[in-house]
Amino acid sequence: MQTLDNFESVDINSFFDTTTEKPATPEKTEILSKKQKALVAEIMPIVREKDPERADSFEKRFNDLEILAQAMSRFPSLLEKHELVGGTRTPTTLIDSLIKHQDTGDSTLQLPSKAIMGKAFLVAKMHTLSSISKYFHHLGDEYKNYYKAFENETVLCVFSLLVEDVYLNLIRDINQPMEFRREWALSLLLLWEHWTDSAASDVAPVLQSVWTARRKLAPAFGTMMGTSELLLISMQMDDQWINFIKQKMGDAGVTQAMEEFLFGISYEQISDLRRNLREKGIPAIGRDEVSKFLGEHVKADAGLDYRDFYSLYTVRRDNARARIRMHLNGPHKTLEDYFIQFVTEKNKEKQNNDTFART
Repeated sequence: MQTLDNFESVDINSFFDTTTEKPATPEKTEILSKKQKALVAEIMPIVREKDPERADSFEKRFNDLEILAQAMSRFPSLLEKHELVGGTRTPTTLIDSLIKHQDTGDSTLQLPSKAIMGKAFLVAKMHTLSSISKYFHHLGDEYKNYYKAFENETVLCVFSLLVEDVYLNLIRDINQPMEFRREWALSLLLLWEHWTDSAASDVAPVLQSVWTARRKLAPAFGTMMGTSELLLISMQMDDQWINFIKQKMGDAGVTQAMEEFLFGISYEQISDLRRNLREKGIPAIGRDEVSKFLGEHVKADAGLDYRDFYSLYTVRRDNARARIRMHLNGPHKTLEDYFIQFVTEKNKEKQNNDTFART
């Protein structure tokens, strides 16, 4: 076995890129994944033949995305060392800053410029893909495959936005192990650096399948436990989701977050509705009756638009944050928070087991 004396001392700065200036002509930034490129190459001749003006519009949108991507690439990399006006910035200092920042307000002004720029790029890309999907939807069943394919790519972009939000939530949770918080912070830097759909590859397919199943369900608002709905969702899922259900549904917070996700209304509204139905002796009602029994208009239906998914997620996120701030009962995390935390725990267990097996 070698001792420490056998190794040459290396300056840690040698691991960082010491160049602080970007080249005059940045490398071309890819705006589409390989799959998206293939789809676009396939559909553009069709659009060009049917509607040349529409084809010109799509091409202009892609050119605009190129300009946004090139502008984003000119900002200092988040994965390299830079000498900035405020001092030296490295990935480690960025991670430390994310962990130490515990303000409860909006964190936009605390985030790197590249992160904000990248988010704008991703939203623009999302709208572009959605426009193509809607165009083929209007062409009819003959082009259903293209409509579905571009709708799917649009939703994958949404998950990058959602995962960013979840990482920020979990990083700020002081009850989480520090090694997990640092891991989420590093994942966040990687997401901000590239804003690729693959950044959420571990969880996006599962969450997308849950959402797809969720929006097709029409649960009866009776016991409000959603047992049958949960089983219907779980039957369509992979082992990762099934293990999450088996191991975490005994946790009150997870159960409450699941109910909010399934029924599309808040924990507080669920409690009021459950009490109201019990007092009136009514076993169950449909979605269209929820507003009447609550005495207020609520959007319990999931809808089919990708914007509905993100909108309903942000409502659940904001409600969870408010409960923490005001020390109220109910879920203090979203279902997405709990699931990504579970995936991280399982990945860490696997790493530890693999390390133990090799020793």
